Amino acid sequence: MFRDAVEAKDLDAVDELLAEDVVFRSPVAHTSYPGKAITSAILREVVEVFEDFRYVRQLRDGSEEAYVFEATVDGLEITGCDFLTLDDEGKVTEFMVMTRPLKASQALAARMAERFEAIKQAAASR
Repeated sequence: MFRDAVEAKDLDAVDELLAEDVVFRSPVAHTSYPGKAITSAILREVVEVFEDFRYVRQLRDGSEEAYVFEATVDGLEITGCDFLTLDDEGKVTEFMVMTRPLKASQALAARMAERFEAIKQAAASR
């Protein structure tokens, strides 16, 4: 299950749950990121940016799942939600993240921007 893999920080298990054609929709970027390689690379970096990450609520409706989370970024509390769409095999085909409040989301954007070259390199090497 996705939640178990994330909470265990088992990023190899998370990778196994991503469809090859998954689309990642960031809370801080205008464009979406298509493909397992870039999605995996983003997730591997964001687990380093978030401190005290924890899921606090889970909702499911058929092939749609939502996971509300809380964490800290640069000392700022952030709340967000991971919205997942699953295919018939249970693989994630769409991964959309929304966060609040604005100041914490801006801190998240800044930390991820600092790492984006490494993210692109990691995705290219997969």
